[in-house]
Amino acid sequence: MEKLYIIVPAYNEAENIRRLIDDWYPVIERHPGNGESRLVVINDGSRDRTYEILKECARSRPLLEPLTKPNGGHGPTLLCGYRYAIKNKADYIFQTDSDGQTLPEEFEDFWIKRTRYDAVLGDRRDRQDGMSRVFVENTLRMILRLFFGVRIPDANAPFRLMKRELVEKYIDRMPGDFNLPNVMLTTFFVYYKEKILFSPVTFKPRQGGKTSVNIRKIIQIGWKALGDFRKLKKQMIMHKKGSAR
Repeated sequence: MEKLYIIVPAYNEAENIRRLIDDWYPVIERHPGNGESRLVVINDGSRDRTYEILKECARSRPLLEPLTKPNGGHGPTLLCGYRYAIKNKADYIFQTDSDGQTLPEEFEDFWIKRTRYDAVLGDRRDRQDGMSRVFVENTLRMILRLFFGVRIPDANAPFRLMKRELVEKYIDRMPGDFNLPNVMLTTFFVYYKEKILFSPVTFKPRQGGKTSVNIRKIIQIGWKALGDFRKLKKQMIMHKKGSAR
């Protein structure tokens, strides 16, 4: 049976974390991979009881694996989770977030499609999380088109199923503190014409708690991302020239 790792970053999600586990643990139970699949929830240095609650829940759920790390932000936490899945030889890596905005019942459709694609990526065509987030996503798509020449319907959806080998192929091109790994993975996949599919997903408003991302933080992340995009673009051009020799 194929080994599935579901990767979920969590920061100050004490209000949501039990709901998250109740929602997603049945998914990993349906795909146990001979007992080797895992629901991996990574505590990103939360200041509330997120990690304590995770450990309590894990006592009766053998496929739940709580991890913890110093606070570093959503992107570095994702990279930590992806590397953990790669290290443990997961066949497939699925990523979602801990705020209850995605629907676990939509996972099975992605799982069925995995036999035809190396990655199935969510496309939030009907976002319910506010116009400011829609504006940020549209701006990001425009920047990616200008920098990398790629047309992407949704670059950063936290609902994606990927073969481990595909993630492993590109993950080391990004710095360890990169804030937008899902964005860059999507860009790599499209730029290098990997066999992927964008598939519609539901995206609800946050289901409790407070987001740690505000407009000021978005601007800070975006400004740093522009510098990172420039470096990665140069790297991609050099890689392309090297491949052409």
